[in-house]
Amino acid sequence: MIKKIFSYNESYLFFILLAFVIALTIVNPSFFTLENLFDLLKNSAGTAILAMGVFIVLLSGGIDVSFTAIAIAGEYVAVNLLNALGISNIYLAFAISCSLGILLGVINAILISIFELPTLIATLGTLNFFHGALLTFLGTKAVNVGQLPNCFKVFGSKNIFTLIKSDGTQYGLSVYVLILIAVVIISWIILRFTMLGRGIYAIGGNKEAAKRGGFNVVKIQFFIYCYVGFLAGIMGVMHVSLIQYSNPMYIVGDELSVIAAVVLGGASITGGSGSVIGTLLGVSMITILEKNLVLIGLSSYWHKFFIGLIITLGVSATYYQAKVRGRKTLSYLKQKTY
Repeated sequence: MIKKIFSYNESYLFFILLAFVIALTIVNPSFFTLENLFDLLKNSAGTAILAMGVFIVLLSGGIDVSFTAIAIAGEYVAVNLLNALGISNIYLAFAISCSLGILLGVINAILISIFELPTLIATLGTLNFFHGALLTFLGTKAVNVGQLPNCFKVFGSKNIFTLIKSDGTQYGLSVYVLILIAVVIISWIILRFTMLGRGIYAIGGNKEAAKRGGFNVVKIQFFIYCYVGFLAGIMGVMHVSLIQYSNPMYIVGDELSVIAAVVLGGASITGGSGSVIGTLLGVSMITILEKNLVLIGLSSYWHKFFIGLIITLGVSATYYQAKVRGRKTLSYLKQKTY
């Protein structure tokens, strides 16, 4: 049983995360409290939603770095359009942001599936294209809390339930957690129980073999990049509701943190392997590390160091595992020959 548990990457990550939490609690006992846990969940929910999209892209053997530009575009367009219409409706804000996210996802899908551009090159180009178009046509003026439609403020402070401390102050579990749970369950069902999910794994394992196996690679890739755009649209609205401030210069540049969280969770850079649980554990580790570097006596600049280290080790591990599998296959074939 112990061997089986430790045969999964998620097991190692869980115990590392547990040890890190214990160490932080020793340094600062207020870290391991219900109030701080609720706060961490609220602050990391948007990142976790983006990570689910990135995970599915990596699973298919691709890589997307344009999701931050899509998220900020959806957020900024929704805020400015609601202001222009004089409407304060959070459901309309989600509809606008997610629709724009899907539309921009279609552009990525066309470049990758129809024109067959390398995913990194295509999305690196659209990252700059989407963000540049946003700044050129909508401007760079930030929308502060006084100009923000009231629906964003209400949504950002909405809780599933609220608790009262002994001193009378209140805290609660944010509605963001419900959205995250819904996204996680939907993503898990797609990957685990549908032919679409099997096709995503198949493409990540071997694209040509997936085609020969009867999977419609073009349709699957369209779904993948539209789904990423949809999730980025959700995150955009959550982000502006959280900080109650919309700046078109925000979020863009944080792509590596999200990718690092997914890689840390066990997703292979070359595709075909990874899990939803691992992705969530990776996001938890990156979030706790980012928020608590000062507590362990390190400068915030160390965050970039750890992100780079995680990605480098993740790529190296993927390459090493592929090399080992290749040797085992070669050894097996030699034995069969003799």
